[in-house]
Amino acid sequence: MDNKTIYALSTVFGKSGVAVIRISGDKALKVIEQMTDIKLDTIKARYAYFTNIYSLPEKRLLDKSLVLYFKAPYSFTGEDIVELQIHGSKAVISGVLSSLSQIEGYRLAEPGEYSKRAFYNGKMDLTQAEGLADLIDAETSEQQKYAMRQMEGGLKNLYEGWREELLQVMAYLEAYIDFPDEDIPQDTVFKLEDTVFKLAHKISEHLKGDNIGERLREGFRVVIVGPPNAGKSSLLNAIVNREAAIVSNIAGTTRDAVDVHLDLKGYPVMFTDTAGLREVEDAIEKRGIEIAYDKIKEADLVLCLFDSSQDSVHIFDNLKKTISDKMLFVANKADCISEDKRQELANSGCIVIAAKPKEGLEKLLNAITTQIESRFTSNSNLLITRARYREALNETLEALQAFNLQKEIELAAEDIRMAARGLGKITGRIEVDDILDKIFGSFCIGK
Repeated sequence: MDNKTIYALSTVFGKSGVAVIRISGDKALKVIEQMTDIKLDTIKARYAYFTNIYSLPEKRLLDKSLVLYFKAPYSFTGEDIVELQIHGSKAVISGVLSSLSQIEGYRLAEPGEYSKRAFYNGKMDLTQAEGLADLIDAETSEQQKYAMRQMEGGLKNLYEGWREELLQVMAYLEAYIDFPDEDIPQDTVFKLEDTVFKLAHKISEHLKGDNIGERLREGFRVVIVGPPNAGKSSLLNAIVNREAAIVSNIAGTTRDAVDVHLDLKGYPVMFTDTAGLREVEDAIEKRGIEIAYDKIKEADLVLCLFDSSQDSVHIFDNLKKTISDKMLFVANKADCISEDKRQELANSGCIVIAAKPKEGLEKLLNAITTQIESRFTSNSNLLITRARYREALNETLEALQAFNLQKEIELAAEDIRMAARGLGKITGRIEVDDILDKIFGSFCIGK
């Protein structure tokens, strides 16, 4: 990362009432000096100034704008920032960006560079930066809520707290390595081993999240399966309230998986319609069925849909042997059966619906939402939102489980060092001088 001052459009390029351009770096105030009527010796941080904006180099009036100045280190990036709030026409935006390119020491920002500078300047850690990215990408209320929690430092505080515990253990071990003639007192051995054991248990529990955090970012996968003509495509169309899949009485119409994303009561859900499960000779339909089984393996929830007028849940007995923990039985075409039959199916645990007239649809969606919500209530409020967190936590846990003070103390210390390094990978804090700070920070003044 170079030391040049960067600039970029922070809003979408196009026609709008207001567009925001941000300039960050040591020379950010140059834009005020060269492109506005504001006198530098009069400008105050965090005040809004209404001024003319002039083009460079010809000094032609481009726009009338609001200008704000955020003085380092009290800004998003930790550097001086100047924000131009201009009118959002393509001509004005292009004119301002072109003029900024004329200022010496300025360059266009790279993707994510503002957040990268904020990270390097200690304004956020990697989990907060990724929480910010998730907040920008959030499409549902639950995504927004958890992204906000992460951006505010929820995961950072958790992982840094664990890392601090390990650094404290490391400080003890390094001290005894430096003085090999001294035996570690037994009460200290118990204390260190107890700390490591409890921490390993906390991380193990944290990892039992069943990828729920990743699913919240990417969408919960709900796959609709069943025999041909059970009404899978009709159900998908009814759920999304549009014709997302072709509906036909001809068996085998659906040859491929059809994915549709939906905001279901704040949760992002990806519904997938699949080819009808049956024995076939047609190569294309056979491939569609293979894809259906692949989708079933990846699914968080499988809607086992059957025609209640001619089939029963027993057609899924083979499937039940492998995925019984994520199956929801749905009896379709309830408008073709008697009331007694409906009651019998409901009593057996089936959700009874009629997809085409959208009967029972709300009950089905509530059941799906309940399944998703149960994953959250059974897990910590601080979710593992990325695969790289899970990988680093597994590395940490493996190192902690290998730790014991019956082995050479240097080897035990290496286990703790590797565990702390694993947590540091998540937040972007890899130990360098932290252990030394812990050791010498406990010394008395003047020692």
